[in-house]
Amino acid sequence: MTHLLEKNALFVFFDDCIQAFRTLKEKLTQASILIAPDWDKPFELMCDASDFDVKAVLGQRIEKHFRPIYYASKTMIEAEANYTTREGNASSTDHLSRLKNPYENVFDPKEINEFFPLETISKLAHHDQSTSWFVDFANYHAGKFIIKGMSTQQKNKFFKDVKHYFWDDPYLFKTCADQVIRRCVAGQEASNILTTCHSGPTEGPYGANYTAKKVFDLGFYWSTIYKDAFELVKNCDSCQRQGKISQKDEMPKKAIQVCEIFYIWGIDFMGRFPNSKGNKYILAVVDYLSKWVEARALPTNDARVVVKILKYLFSRSGTPKAIISNRDTYICNDQFTKVMSKYRVTHRLSTAYHPQTSGQVEVTNRGLKRILERTVGENRALWTDKLDDALWAFRTAFKTPKGQLSSFEALLGRGCTTDASTPHRIKFLVFGYLSRSTRSSHPLIEISQGKSISLISIA
Repeated sequence: MTHLLEKNALFVFFDDCIQAFRTLKEKLTQASILIAPDWDKPFELMCDASDFDVKAVLGQRIEKHFRPIYYASKTMIEAEANYTTREGNASSTDHLSRLKNPYENVFDPKEINEFFPLETISKLAHHDQSTSWFVDFANYHAGKFIIKGMSTQQKNKFFKDVKHYFWDDPYLFKTCADQVIRRCVAGQEASNILTTCHSGPTEGPYGANYTAKKVFDLGFYWSTIYKDAFELVKNCDSCQRQGKISQKDEMPKKAIQVCEIFYIWGIDFMGRFPNSKGNKYILAVVDYLSKWVEARALPTNDARVVVKILKYLFSRSGTPKAIISNRDTYICNDQFTKVMSKYRVTHRLSTAYHPQTSGQVEVTNRGLKRILERTVGENRALWTDKLDDALWAFRTAFKTPKGQLSSFEALLGRGCTTDASTPHRIKFLVFGYLSRSTRSSHPLIEISQGKSISLISIA
């Protein structure tokens, strides 16, 4: 067959070529089978080295045919890349000699240690068979027990971390970096809390970061919360089906500076949606500072309904300084202009050259639409009933530009009590109207199940 590849050779695939092709195909499709070593016969070691890796094959010859026993390969590090060919072959041999014997019995019988020190009897008992991640901290605070056999570095790290925890029977609490006391949970309880915060009736579902921050807002903590949240979102069928495309390749946006709440609003329509109780559109109004969202399900998208909703919002929140919108006909009309002139509100329009001017309301629209897609499911006609739950989830989600605050907390000054906090006991540190000198000695107040209390503090 190699003669066919010669220059100016006539390509004629005759019978000998067919026979050679079939022989080559048969040899290439037959996998090498590892054999057991015969200790009465000599061994052969085949080595090869390139600029990046080394390889070695240990085998024996049976009836003049080389039979492999074991394969080994290794990628070179930067220093080994300067080896000569002889040094590379020697390195592959050395690597093969350092490997464990694959035929060695790894199931060697070991004696079972049935001796338990008396000090372990008084340690804390666990409800489940698995050991909690905070068991060492709990044992130290409850009974001053320390794990034996720790190195100096491990002891230094242990005593550095344990000072952030304290024991209040029967729970362990941690003072986190934001000086908020949260209860330590583990196992199935942590999994239930995370699932409730992710896929509860009013919780989104959001991504991993927002879900983890919702858990922190409820007053719970465990060491692998972000890792567990990412795994939960990764295995969530609804999140993977409705996940948005990354916007990292977009041009950078220029922020709009806003100083007061309800100072600048953004307004936009969403739709057209499937008919749900006569409604086909959603009108979304967003405050640019607090990110507070007002949304209404409407049957039409004309100027009349826009003016009606705006007058209702003006009576609740006051008139804004400016309203930002796109150039759709339901806003760019005489009726809307008269209302803006009556209430002395400046109307700003986005252009085709700078469509990011109304980017805040577009981000809100995508967020609400994503929540509705994940919560409604196949029955799309129920989106009107799920709109209030989607608003609740959006308002209680953390927004990074506001400094790790939700829209609810930024507007009302306190966290929102959600359904995720009802089945779990939470303890809050209540400062009350106390001076700085008496705060440290103020006791913890245990809140009964189903109740909540806000944190009040005076500088």
